[in-house]
Amino acid sequence: MTQPPEPDVDPQDGRPESETQRADRNWSEILQELRVTQTGTQLISGFLLAIAFQQRFSQLDGFQVGFYLVLVTLAAGCTALGLAPVALHRQLFRHHEKVQTVSIANRLLRITLALVALLTSGVVFFVFDVTLGRTPAIVVGCAVLVVLLLLLVVFPAIVLRRLRGKRSPITASPGPSPRPPA
Repeated sequence: MTQPPEPDVDPQDGRPESETQRADRNWSEILQELRVTQTGTQLISGFLLAIAFQQRFSQLDGFQVGFYLVLVTLAAGCTALGLAPVALHRQLFRHHEKVQTVSIANRLLRITLALVALLTSGVVFFVFDVTLGRTPAIVVGCAVLVVLLLLLVVFPAIVLRRLRGKRSPITASPGPSPRPPA
């Protein structure tokens, strides 16, 4: 005997999908976002790891060496956080916990984005500090951090607030279109 299909989880969103289908779609989207952040984090990590083996590394002052080590640690943390949702999925695979997996992975991805913003602005600060000095490094590093906060936090919040204020065509119910008068 077959079970009846799962009901549409949100009939108003314009997507006729069950809770399971939505969780599968959301998981797929999270994986795509993780791929993007992992690639960037891996590039930054590789760049940072190579610095220690350059001749000029011995010329860094104590602050620069300490800051460099903080950046390496932050890069490792970003990498670990980016891998955590995949490890979670592996552990919960076939336990019918996709909704919970998606919820936790979403939180981990948000934390990863915040740390990547700190890492990126820190790397910019470090490069400017080594090449131009501390004052330009502070100015440019802070400017990059502000831009990243605007792009990663403020801009999405503004878009969400505007979308909640009006109903977009995507969320309109997908009923049959009316026939034109004959």
